[in-house]
Amino acid sequence: MQIKFYKYQGAGNDFVLIDNRENEVKGIDKEIVAGFCDRRFGIGGDGLMLLENEPGFDFKMVYYNADGNEGSMCGNGGRCIVAFARHLGVIADTTKFLATDGVHHAKISEAGNWVSLQMIDVADINKDGEAYILNTGSPHYVKLTANLEVKDVYNEGYAIRNNPTYKQDGININFVEKMDKGYFVRTFERGVENETYACGTGVTAVALAMAKHNHQTGTLTTPIKVLGGDLSIRFDYDGETFSNIFLEGPAELVFEGVINL
Repeated sequence: MQIKFYKYQGAGNDFVLIDNRENEVKGIDKEIVAGFCDRRFGIGGDGLMLLENEPGFDFKMVYYNADGNEGSMCGNGGRCIVAFARHLGVIADTTKFLATDGVHHAKISEAGNWVSLQMIDVADINKDGEAYILNTGSPHYVKLTANLEVKDVYNEGYAIRNNPTYKQDGININFVEKMDKGYFVRTFERGVENETYACGTGVTAVALAMAKHNHQTGTLTTPIKVLGGDLSIRFDYDGETFSNIFLEGPAELVFEGVINL
């Protein structure tokens, strides 16, 4: 069976998207997902998403990691699926949709290429040595570093992700360097098992962890540079809970086509 797909990217974080409102894709197995995401033998992507019907919501987001396993929340994926829903005519400029970590609200620009996505509230931030550990829809490890541009993110990230503490469930590793305005972030993602050009839940985790690190409270906006471009996170922090968290950035259609399922 041939199926239509769409390729989207958000700050270099790229995804294969399928409109599954008619339930054509049922019980997709991990080998097929991994094949779709393969950059040499498939379409290529950091993950695959299905847009499905869900009562009470505009749509449901079903996300698979590039390794074929169903994943936790993906922030840039969430922004891309909002742009995809707009492209399909499912939504106009605002939406409420369901993802694996719960309900999300989002707003898309009139041009359809800039998405502001509300993330889940966060209260718990723990430490592992000098690193911050928190969950922004996916689990993250956030560590300040120097000379990030030349850092061996793959090998250092791989080692932390696979150490005895995190090997079983996995964790995303974010290395952070302070810039004049905001931060530069590079991320090793579980499920992709490699460095990606951006990670939405990762930069969100960085913004929150750095606010805690710097003892900042109030309404804050944190610009973040990633390998694939620029993102922004705005949120409220009262010293205990982070709320009204929005991940903002580009989401663009790259190409579309058909592939055998």
